[in-house]
Amino acid sequence: MADIDFPDDLIALERSAWEEILAGRLTVETARAVQDGIAAFAEQAGLPRYDVEMGLKRAVRHPAAEAA
Repeated sequence: MADIDFPDDLIALERSAWEEILAGRLTVETARAVQDGIAAFAEQAGLPRYDVEMGLKRAVRHPAAEAA
């Protein structure tokens, strides 16, 4: 999963969602936008949606683990 090259807009969506989660104010609109972005990217890249979602979360929430 570490070798997935996520587009900047998808990274930005997940960052927004993560910030909202940490603040306890995640909205349905933000969550839906992230899920729609993940699904679209997974389909375009020919990757399993689950792998895209987990890789994206890891890249945004644990960037040090990605660099190791």
